[in-house]
Amino acid sequence: MAQNKLKLKVEALTNVVRQLIKELQATTSLAQGTLTAFQMHIGKDEWDKVVEELKQVEERRTKEDKKFETNVE
Repeated sequence: MAQNKLKLKVEALTNVVRQLIKELQATTSLAQGTLTAFQMHIGKDEWDKVVEELKQVEERRTKEDKKFETNVE
């Protein structure tokens, strides 16, 4: 009897995980579509500027994180 309950719980959890994966895939697809539409809307030159600015922001953030890590001691 205990094994049957455990089996049912595992199956229920498996179904929940499958549904979460489906929802995550749908969200990913929506995000990618939105990003593509935005890229097309603003044009290649403006898109390249945005990407470069994001790279610079990420570099600054990485440098700040490294400074924080070295100052922990």
